[in-house]
Amino acid sequence: MTEKVIAAGLVLPQLTRSVAEEHLEELSKLIETAGGEVAGRMLAKRPSPDPATFIGSGKAEELKRLAEEHKATLIVFDDDLSPAQVRNLEKVTGIKVIDRSALILDIFVRRARSREARTQVELAQLEYMLPRLTRQWTHLERQAGGIGTRGVGETQLELDRRIIRTRIARLKDDLRHIEQTRVTQRKSRSGVFTVALVGYTNAGKSTLFNRLTRGGAVSVDKLFATLDSRTQRIAYDMPRETVVVDTVGFIRKLPHHLVASFRSTMEEAVAADLVLHVIDGSHPQFEEQRTIGEQVLSDLGVDRSTILEVYNKHDLAATSQHWFPEPRHGNGVAVSALTGNGIERLLELIRDRELAGGEVMHLEIPHDESRLAARLHEVAEVHEQKQGEKGTRFTAWVPREFVHLFAGRAL
Repeated sequence: MTEKVIAAGLVLPQLTRSVAEEHLEELSKLIETAGGEVAGRMLAKRPSPDPATFIGSGKAEELKRLAEEHKATLIVFDDDLSPAQVRNLEKVTGIKVIDRSALILDIFVRRARSREARTQVELAQLEYMLPRLTRQWTHLERQAGGIGTRGVGETQLELDRRIIRTRIARLKDDLRHIEQTRVTQRKSRSGVFTVALVGYTNAGKSTLFNRLTRGGAVSVDKLFATLDSRTQRIAYDMPRETVVVDTVGFIRKLPHHLVASFRSTMEEAVAADLVLHVIDGSHPQFEEQRTIGEQVLSDLGVDRSTILEVYNKHDLAATSQHWFPEPRHGNGVAVSALTGNGIERLLELIRDRELAGGEVMHLEIPHDESRLAARLHEVAEVHEQKQGEKGTRFTAWVPREFVHLFAGRAL
């Protein structure tokens, strides 16, 4: 049975109501992604959050009536709440209250498939839960007191905290080992040109991944359909051996524990030769989503010169209520990963980046210069090799720093 949910948010002075409504729309999509049904919405306007109930006592009563009217069993807030605020809101409304972070963590638990993703999500959950344990153990604290029971609640709480801290330490150790394996995998493809897809969740990264690789990545109109990074060879002729990496999506107000936990996955973007920042150009808030993506990439330390903006969903331009954005900086491209429109131009830009670091050379190396031929195989990307009377003819992409070694054998 689908759980009926009320989505709630706060309009602060620095936020317009229209933007706050867009944010609540995104929260509604998150609720649907988690398997819930949005039965009602409420936005409260305040100069600042109320320390006790976040939205104020009057609005909390109004929220209670709204939940009763729609027979809702859960209220989700678009902002992080303190344990005290959750406790007070649950007392007023009489039903369960969670915040945005708890909702996103729930979605990640459902979507995690690989060992790495499950480890990252469990770590984020435990770090989120640790400061909130007091509320969960109030039944034991009420029992504490009287002959033979003094201090029981506190003892249980400290024991639980110790167990969780021990588990957190073990998970962090597991992630360090997983990251070492990932680093080894990256080293094994050190001669390969790597293209990483990054961007806001549901911008169409997995659809673009499938278009570039003809792979089978999950591609659905849901938030966080992809948690595990996946790597596959590009399905087009390129100057160099090229692989495409799909990564977890960004989102507004992503819980910082999740950002920290998924850092190893996002390191794929840092190590990539080219980063395609995929932006849903049809979304009304595409500029905000683009800015969030830019901030995450900056925080990760991604070199701006390696980033290429890809404005996706151009097929929706005719139906969207605003003009489709023009790529900035002269190195962006508008595409439709769904229909394939603009993909050839994107491939041209990828090829240009690959060629920029070297040259495609046509060579003839005499048979008695086997060491030079071996060196070519060692440092270059050999596309074609044919035996001739005088020597072996090669077509190869050669990194710029090694071009001088073979210049005397160019055809």
